[in-house]
Amino acid sequence: MSTINAQATELNETISAAYPQVLDMLSARGQSIFFPAKGILGQSAEAKGKEINATIGTALEDDGSPLCLSCVKELVDVDPAVGLLYAPSYGNPTLRDTWKSMMEKKNPSLVDKSFGRPVVTQALTHALSIAGYLFLDEGEEVIMPDLYWGNYNLIFKEHFRAGIRTFNTFQDGGFDMAALGEAVNAGDPGKKVLLLNFPNNPTGYTLTKAEVVTLRETLLKAAEAGNKLTVLIDDAYFGLVYEDGVYEESIFVDLFDLHENILAVKLDGPTKEDYVWGFRVGFITYAIKGGTQELYTALEAKTAGAIRGNISNAPAISQAILLKAFTHPEYDAQKREKYTTLKARCTKLTAILKAYPEYSEAFEALPFNSGYFMCVRLKGADPEAVRQVLLKDYSTGLIVASGLLRVAFSSTPIDKLEPLFSNLYQAICSLK
Repeated sequence: MSTINAQATELNETISAAYPQVLDMLSARGQSIFFPAKGILGQSAEAKGKEINATIGTALEDDGSPLCLSCVKELVDVDPAVGLLYAPSYGNPTLRDTWKSMMEKKNPSLVDKSFGRPVVTQALTHALSIAGYLFLDEGEEVIMPDLYWGNYNLIFKEHFRAGIRTFNTFQDGGFDMAALGEAVNAGDPGKKVLLLNFPNNPTGYTLTKAEVVTLRETLLKAAEAGNKLTVLIDDAYFGLVYEDGVYEESIFVDLFDLHENILAVKLDGPTKEDYVWGFRVGFITYAIKGGTQELYTALEAKTAGAIRGNISNAPAISQAILLKAFTHPEYDAQKREKYTTLKARCTKLTAILKAYPEYSEAFEALPFNSGYFMCVRLKGADPEAVRQVLLKDYSTGLIVASGLLRVAFSSTPIDKLEPLFSNLYQAICSLK
């Protein structure tokens, strides 16, 4: 085994001094990684502001401005020094602080509370991959509901050679919290990684307020039993909840100070929240009960080191545009308008299912109340066969996932929803 770099050892000692259980939560890679503060980046930082600075691997004009093509500069209204040069591996510092403030605004329970500073990733898929890098060794498992986003397989199983252990998602029209409790307590107490995603992809389900209370009790009991839980919170669709009684804050606020054996890792970003799918910007934020600034700084350094060794940094241009958008005077109003569009579609779906009780003979709608999607479980018909009939005979496309058919109402015009379900019903009937 190779010797751990002295900079990694220093970070590990900082983490161990504050929270030895957090060091145990890290993978071997996570313990070995560090941000190279004393390498090229550190030397470049020391030369900043000097009369002659020949350290940076970018190209500058003689006046010190970025050497860039006018045709590129004219396309986007951002300062080239911010949008065209490299962003730090940690991310644009102003964007990091802005996102943290926005987290507090969207989650009032976080106001005046201590938690880490977000580190910028290349969108949420990359954030998940970095989390796998830091917290999963080959052969270990990620615990998650059995209805989950298929890309988790590529990220965790194929890339990191970890297992995925699932538990039943729904019971009696709600989230199966008993199954979650059994999953996190299975086997001997020790290091365990749990992934929760609300609003859920593919089902479009978010916990109710009552279910969140049970979630806290369940994970607290597991932590008190000696389990060291790293909880990955995939908040890709955060904020898109459409029904009363549904929990509106991230479950991060219920876990970040719950127990010293629970490390909450919030993975989020503007992709779905702000409708910028191609920008590829995301965030990782850490929190644990009683967490110190030294602990968070060390974890953020390891995260930045993993990013540095993987993609170097997230796109500066996307970060620069987002900063301008977040401070735009119409930002909140425009975001509310788009949210209203999605909520209207979700409400329409509920009305359609209620207006056509005969649909229940052909399929069952799984619980949904948020996000981009909803799912149906077919009765007496094969999902793939129905999908093919819909394509061939009804000019309708759906996704087969986890033995279900997934409906993306996010991308379906509201006046197409009723014909969509009529087509689905007829397609199933035609195969019976």
